[in-house]
Amino acid sequence: MKEYTIELCGVKRTLPFIPINDTTAFASFVVLGDTELVSACAPELAKKIGPVDAVVTAEPKGIALAYEISRLLGLKEFIVARKSTKSYMQNVISASVHSITTAGEQHLYLDGVDADKIRGKHVCLLDDVISTGESLHALEVLMKNAGASVVRKAAILAEGDAASRDDIIFLQKLPLFHKTGEGEYEIL
Repeated sequence: MKEYTIELCGVKRTLPFIPINDTTAFASFVVLGDTELVSACAPELAKKIGPVDAVVTAEPKGIALAYEISRLLGLKEFIVARKSTKSYMQNVISASVHSITTAGEQHLYLDGVDADKIRGKHVCLLDDVISTGESLHALEVLMKNAGASVVRKAAILAEGDAASRDDIIFLQKLPLFHKTGEGEYEIL
């Protein structure tokens, strides 16, 4: 196949393949800006998450989902870990991350004001896709440093081996793919 079609909560999307190396690829799932998909998936994911004190995500792809999940859970706000520090941020906490969707090492930063909001709170870490778990791990480090307790880890999709993890909540598995020919892939 040259692209992968997925259906989530009644919404279909066609995903292009992005090579990880010469033989393996992932199907690129981007929920940022997809109001229809966020609106369809958020209620189902919110039910699975249940009550928490705060929702925390990393920018940018989890922001729209975090907004809708926090709204459905009756929360007044959500927390965003940034990929760079901003001039208004004080007492910043940071953690490094390696992700298959981003080349090289990145850092996540949490403003001290946000850290104060979640200190001693039960939080849900939220992402669009959990794959290697590196982004999630960096968020966990930030939460530990901020004094928050991670009680849920959730995403719309769990990719590859992440789908066999028992510590995450997700709606559906997203497979990885093996290259079979020129631009053709099959599910691993």
